[in-house]
Amino acid sequence: MVKSRRLVNNRDMSKKKWTAVDHYIDSTLAPSDAALDAALESAKAAGLPQISVTASQGKLLYLLAKAQGAKRILEIGTLGGYSTIWMARALTEGGKLVTVEADPKHAQVALENIARAGLADAVELRQGKALDILPEVEGPFDLIFIDADKRNNARYFEWALKLSRKGTLIIVDNVVREGEILDVDSTDPDIRGTRELFEMIAAEPRVIATAQQTVGSKGHDGFAIALVTG
Repeated sequence: MVKSRRLVNNRDMSKKKWTAVDHYIDSTLAPSDAALDAALESAKAAGLPQISVTASQGKLLYLLAKAQGAKRILEIGTLGGYSTIWMARALTEGGKLVTVEADPKHAQVALENIARAGLADAVELRQGKALDILPEVEGPFDLIFIDADKRNNARYFEWALKLSRKGTLIIVDNVVREGEILDVDSTDPDIRGTRELFEMIAAEPRVIATAQQTVGSKGHDGFAIALVTG
């Protein structure tokens, strides 16, 4: 019992330190602004899940899009539009970001946030289930960000490949799941879907890929990143 309490206390202390480091990084390298703050605040006020990317993760998406010289970006899973704003700001002149959101309430909040950020002309939000909408989306895209229901990760990755070109970057969020990705016997559909994603990426000859663990204010998780080479 004492050992168990010690482990819990250590975990709590680690989380506090991770969060403090996140705040330091955000304040120095990924400072917020009125539009980003409003996106988070309005999502919270509307009762949306508090699962948006962190500021430093949003900045990473922005930098990757910039490095790609992205003119076309696809996002699967909009939530309140926080990550959408980060990526849309990185588009080259005349660029377009297409984002897909299943929940109509989330979509409405996102549309308001995107408009408030002055990005309504650069972003096209399509409301509906991604697996119904993606067959109607025209590619290719320079960068694709997958951050929707995890049970369908492999299906989303299949569509990402179809909507890619040589050189497209595909990023999938939340692929570590507090380490639960190690549980080969898990019955959790999100864990099973994410393990299927890893297996699919590993077997796919058209991409080179890796995954990185992350710790921070959102806990222990990670992202996978794949470059389309063929």
